[in-house]
Amino acid sequence: MSGHSKFANIKHKKEKNDAAKGKIFTIIGREIAVAVKEGGPDPSNNFKLATVIAKAKANNMPNDTIERGIKKASGDAGNVNYEYCTYEGYGPAGIAIIVNTLTDNKNRTAANVRSAFTKGSGNMGTPGCVSFMFDEKGQIIIDRQECDMAADDLMMMALDAGAEDFSEEEDSFEIITDPADFDKVRETLEKEGIAMASADVVMLPQNYVELSNEDDVKKLERLLELLEDDDDVQAVYHNWNE
Repeated sequence: MSGHSKFANIKHKKEKNDAAKGKIFTIIGREIAVAVKEGGPDPSNNFKLATVIAKAKANNMPNDTIERGIKKASGDAGNVNYEYCTYEGYGPAGIAIIVNTLTDNKNRTAANVRSAFTKGSGNMGTPGCVSFMFDEKGQIIIDRQECDMAADDLMMMALDAGAEDFSEEEDSFEIITDPADFDKVRETLEKEGIAMASADVVMLPQNYVELSNEDDVKKLERLLELLEDDDDVQAVYHNWNE
């Protein structure tokens, strides 16, 4: 997995602006609402909620905000009408893109996603057209500067907890797990006080694609920016080697 610094990208997205931070909290708030509706307000008995809480903490959401979100979702559980929808397509030069959304209006979201692909010189595809090029994995990113533990000790802890892979970047550590083992590995790190820059189940590309044409790069950056600015979009995955 080495050679692609996910931490740098995550840090850039988090520090982009206050509006981006507000959007992250809105996204997580929706995920909390859906998780509570599906499995109840107790994270010890609700794997999905525990995963969302981990994501919230990795994004520096205050504990009282998380707790308020759970309480609100518990009271409004019958009124939650968000749906998860996934769209797939191609960017310039055939870059594979997966867009995960959580929406209360599928028609609006589909139109917005399609518009983003069109404006970015890409095109929407059919379900499954690019997802076979990705693997669903648990991914935990740790800022090296925020971690006092030696790399070898961290690696052994993660592997003993069930991680599949551990890699080092100049600025970070990356831990990869099977989705079923993600929560166990995350909880192990959490109990040891290891700060996580990111902790989520994601779609990782099996191979990365280089873009040498500057025009293609600009078009793809526009496409991705339009998608990430959409309030209904939860996550965007692609195989471009940034």
